[in-house]
Amino acid sequence: MAKRGDEVRERILRAAKDVFLEMGFERASMDVLAARAATSKRTLYAHFESKDKLFLAVVDLVRELYLGSLKTPADYGEDTADAVVLFCGRFLQLLLYEPALRTCRLGIAEAERLPEASARYYDAIFSTAQARLAAFLSERRQLAASASAAIAGELLGRMIYPRLIGALLGVQEPFKEQHREESIAADIDLAPIRSAVATLLP
Repeated sequence: MAKRGDEVRERILRAAKDVFLEMGFERASMDVLAARAATSKRTLYAHFESKDKLFLAVVDLVRELYLGSLKTPADYGEDTADAVVLFCGRFLQLLLYEPALRTCRLGIAEAERLPEASARYYDAIFSTAQARLAAFLSERRQLAASASAAIAGELLGRMIYPRLIGALLGVQEPFKEQHREESIAADIDLAPIRSAVATLLP
């Protein structure tokens, strides 16, 4: 029975993720959420006692999916500099995906009313990505934690500005389809990333 409950919960979360992205938090009623999840409101409330709790759970799902796709710098190769370049490229590639941009906008829109959700999103998308990069640099280059954190923050900051800001504001076109890590070099101009890595890595 527990497995059945887990399946229903997962279905609700995935449907809710799509509804929140399409409609925003305010317009996404529990009636709509239940209908899209092909379940009853009673079942919906049995799993999530409020829309706020459901939204927080969706943020956690997004965190899990994002970090699973991002992986760690070590997954991108043996050469330290190349691995960092590709990790930063993948970071940008994932952020420029249209649903990721919508999620970011949603987090910004709900930041005052539901700061916990925005904090969790920020932690997943930015803080954890920076921590993974910093840990990798610390291990590969034998850097102090403060030095590796500073380099990781500077590198990811350069990735975010101006591409992410432009995409969030609709100035730059997002990726309409989810891209695989094999296409990082085709999707992202890696030259400025390589230049930043060459400048910042000791």
